[in-house]
Amino acid sequence: MNSIINKKVEFQDLGTKDYQPSWDYQEELLKKNLETKIFNRENPDHQKATNNYLLLVEHPHVYTLGKSGHEENLLANENKLKEINATYVKVNRGGDITYHGFGQIVGYPILDLENFYTDIHRYMRDLEEVIIRTIAEYGLKGERSNGETGVWLDVGKPYARKICAMGVKASRWVTIHGFALNVNTDMRYFEYIIPCGITDKQVTSLKRELEREVDYEEVKQKIKKHFVDVFGCELIS
Repeated sequence: MNSIINKKVEFQDLGTKDYQPSWDYQEELLKKNLETKIFNRENPDHQKATNNYLLLVEHPHVYTLGKSGHEENLLANENKLKEINATYVKVNRGGDITYHGFGQIVGYPILDLENFYTDIHRYMRDLEEVIIRTIAEYGLKGERSNGETGVWLDVGKPYARKICAMGVKASRWVTIHGFALNVNTDMRYFEYIIPCGITDKQVTSLKRELEREVDYEEVKQKIKKHFVDVFGCELIS
């Protein structure tokens, strides 16, 4: 465990940014934390604190496939991807295929869990809790689906649907990747994949559920507030 516990989380709003440079940036922040951990191991009398970040970003249309995913869950060929102005990237997170695009809030917490707790299962449940509390403010009852990460509506019913996908990776307890909450997302883009490899459930968005455009910036503020509450951290800019 870290001898210096740092529960401050630096918040960065990346605006609209392509997927690959956003991933590269996460890897850069991860690498700095891993270098700090190596330094601390080699210099027990001169410990440094590791850093935590919460990045929020909106990506242009992209399909990403996790390391345990199946390419056949992408239903669009190269020509179709060009036609719908989307790209396709294989990534090193857990989970299968998902879509990111305009109107969706993507969150990348780069946390050193040694500053909080060393439990990936709990971390995933806490990420879900942030979103469950966020959408509750819009009158929606978010739920967990046994064996399926993310946040769902009407679990156990024929019309169960996912509103927030999740997939993470951790190296020496430092997390990258995160969650994707559909706010005003163009849901037609999900027609070209089998989301997360799950064939018998649908996807949805705040806009679809509420039947109105939702204030994107307002949702971000609610996510930040609930992130602080769930993780017991201090958000700094």
